[in-house]
Amino acid sequence: MIRILLVDDHPVVRAGLLGLLSSQPDFEVVGEASNGLEALGLLERAGADVVLMDLRMPQMDGVAAIRQVRARFPRVQILVLTTYDTDSKIVRAVEAGATGYLLKDVPREELFRAVRLCAKGEAVLSPPVAARLLGRMRGTAEETLSVRELEVLALVAKGFSNKEIARELKISEATVKTHLLHTFEKLGVDDRTAAVTVAIERGILRLEG
Repeated sequence: MIRILLVDDHPVVRAGLLGLLSSQPDFEVVGEASNGLEALGLLERAGADVVLMDLRMPQMDGVAAIRQVRARFPRVQILVLTTYDTDSKIVRAVEAGATGYLLKDVPREELFRAVRLCAKGEAVLSPPVAARLLGRMRGTAEETLSVRELEVLALVAKGFSNKEIARELKISEATVKTHLLHTFEKLGVDDRTAAVTVAIERGILRLEG
């Protein structure tokens, strides 16, 4: 039996998944959680082979939960099942340690197959997700920030506002915003905090001290 934990903040989605998965003789749904914190508690008590994880949830979102599960329960496989197909969401989930990434409009047979493959530790990506990820891997130039982009990001890391950065670097505020947008795209993130975090994690940015 493949023991599955459902993690999604929408009860209707969990109920639908429960009905689908229960139709398979080799699947057993061992629990349901509405956020990452609940999921960690259930794994502590009941365990699971595969966690079906949404990304956007209250208290602890999917990416944070994936990191925690990987750190505390390394044998548990994580299959992301979400509506979000943006590059940044995919990259962050995979980097955090997700075994697979599917979109919620996936056909049921593909979902069943993905759960079985994930239980064996095999990576599973739906075709649209795989195409996006491969596109990013080919675009190695995207990882390279310009000198000016690094300067802007370093000041963001120090807590400077766009206006303060513009004054410090003697450029317009609009130019600061443009540099930040390019940086977000290259790092595969959506906001300033994530940009600084990812840049530090990858060794692109080093904070003083």
